[in-house]
Amino acid sequence: MNTKTYINELSSENEFNSSPTDYFVLMKPRVMSLVVFTAFVGYFSASYDSMFELNPILAAIGLFAIALGAGASGALNQWYERDIDSVMDRTKNRPIPSKRIKPSEAFTFGIVASLISIVILGLAINWVSSFLLAFTILFYAVFYTVYLKRYTYQNIVIGGAAGAFPPVIGFSLVGGSFSAEPLLLFGIIFLWTPPHFWALALLRQKDYQLAKIPMLPIVYGEKITKKYILYYVLVLVPFSTLPFILGYSSHIYIIVSIILGLEFLRRTFLLTNDKVHSENNLFLYSIFYLFFLFLTICIDKYYQSF
Repeated sequence: MNTKTYINELSSENEFNSSPTDYFVLMKPRVMSLVVFTAFVGYFSASYDSMFELNPILAAIGLFAIALGAGASGALNQWYERDIDSVMDRTKNRPIPSKRIKPSEAFTFGIVASLISIVILGLAINWVSSFLLAFTILFYAVFYTVYLKRYTYQNIVIGGAAGAFPPVIGFSLVGGSFSAEPLLLFGIIFLWTPPHFWALALLRQKDYQLAKIPMLPIVYGEKITKKYILYYVLVLVPFSTLPFILGYSSHIYIIVSIILGLEFLRRTFLLTNDKVHSENNLFLYSIFYLFFLFLTICIDKYYQSF
């Protein structure tokens, strides 16, 4: 953030007028909901596979702490990126650039919420989960937000790890245990993230150009970006069958995984062939893909319990 922006903020401090809803928006609720959902899938998987058990009330507390931590990192992200958000159509109405929350208040809120979430998780559940949550917050709010996003076109590739940790944290809620299964869930999200966000970058190229963010389409153009989306989807689809191959899921999961994967490939080929609206269709389908793939994991685990 530059000095001019900081001076302008100080001179217009009295213009800010916030509400509880603004603080909720500051936490990036859509991202937060995805984090909670994937963390729940991790927890649900562990509750069926682990020799340990976790009281449902404690599980709810754990998921709340994860949600709070995700929201806190979102607040810190918006605090640091307020100069970028103010020039992008997609983000200019967020609470800070639209002068509904003061930057200093957003920063304080993010720090306090981060600490509370980490402490709650440590005291109520276990310190393994707490450490993983703290690491994820730092990775997203500092490493990705401050360094990766502004300085390398690999930002979303490396930064995707932050969004891939929630199922690992969710799995660790149950006795602080681990297996290969949460790592598979991590891998699925990690491989899913670049195609998802590169499709968004293709849709919002002007925004990223104005903000001077080196997303792949800005640095190497649309043609190269579409090729890389295809490469990642070609790896993601077979990788997503590993939970079945390694014995963590049954025929229900593998059937759904193959159907969803083939449709993902079809839409990706439409994108590489420059079909009209293919960027938006792929972006929306990628959300559908991840949601139903992870939902199927829960359904499959429940089915296996009988």
